[in-house]
Amino acid sequence: MPLLVSGPVATSTLATEIAPEDLPSIYRAMVVARALDERCLTMQRQGRIGFYVPVMGQEAAQVACAWALEAKDWIFPAYRELGLALVRGVTPEELLDQFFGNAADRLKGRQMPNHYGYRDRNFVSPSSPIGTQITQAVGAAMAARRRNDPIVTIPFFGDGATSSNDFHAGLNFAGVFRTPTIFFCQNNGWAISLPRSRQTAAKTLAEKGAAYGVPGVVVDGNDVHQVFRTVRGARARAIAGDGPTLIEAQVYRLGPHSTSDDPRRYRTDAELAEWKQRDPIGRLKHELVDAGQWSEERDSQLLEEVRADIAGAVQRSESVGAADPLSFLDDVYATRSPALEEQRQQLEGWIQTGLVKL
Repeated sequence: MPLLVSGPVATSTLATEIAPEDLPSIYRAMVVARALDERCLTMQRQGRIGFYVPVMGQEAAQVACAWALEAKDWIFPAYRELGLALVRGVTPEELLDQFFGNAADRLKGRQMPNHYGYRDRNFVSPSSPIGTQITQAVGAAMAARRRNDPIVTIPFFGDGATSSNDFHAGLNFAGVFRTPTIFFCQNNGWAISLPRSRQTAAKTLAEKGAAYGVPGVVVDGNDVHQVFRTVRGARARAIAGDGPTLIEAQVYRLGPHSTSDDPRRYRTDAELAEWKQRDPIGRLKHELVDAGQWSEERDSQLLEEVRADIAGAVQRSESVGAADPLSFLDDVYATRSPALEEQRQQLEGWIQTGLVKL
């Protein structure tokens, strides 16, 4: 059961437990996230994409959380929320288009890789500064409440962000004004290379909410059932007008912080091996097999199918041409102003004459 640190978390009028028939679909989403993760890490090392932030080890927390939300709820991600995007219906190919920054990228190459956003999925584009999405989510929640829009906003962040200014400002505002916000902290033990023990003296990160009147709950982030149950309860509490909840999902990052990081410099092989024994994908697989809902044969078929689908998506996405360099002058206004049109024509001429090389 989740450890309740401060304050009650109400039960939802919706189902508070995952429907057994949904578990294979949740497992599939986790497998897709892992397979895409592995492929993207390889492609970055090959120089085919410039940068990547892996989710490996945190799939259960993300997929179960997304499963507990409703499509109308607004997600404010950091830069590691691949599992959430997949559950929201973002396809691997759409994600790959963004990683490549090709002509099919909805963001038109204007965001660095892994900074994807989808307006039609209520999935906000992240930014690199730590914790800024927290205050943005609280503001959006306040606006929704004033419109009588029965939704929640949910910012995602790591343990390192709980030391940021925006974390404290966001929780304070949310606590005072009882905004319908779920603060979802994925505590993976490391803020890049800084261990949690060197960052805070608090016994848990969830208990930090107590100072702001925000209930804090610690869950095993590798347990899809605990995560689902807790998010459903926090959502019901927010919709009922009882205010925000801070959830600390205890997970572990099995891979590097990003492809710019070498975790071997700050953590031991023994620590990594210990956490691999708790791999959330293996854990859910064994649960399904024990319940008679899965088999080794089905598992092999699934992995083969997923890897083939991702290989096809990579091939299609990589074959798409580069984004139009002139597109950076678009979307400033609904219709380009005369000044922008003049600048566009000038730049187009420079490109044609070779004055500007691409």
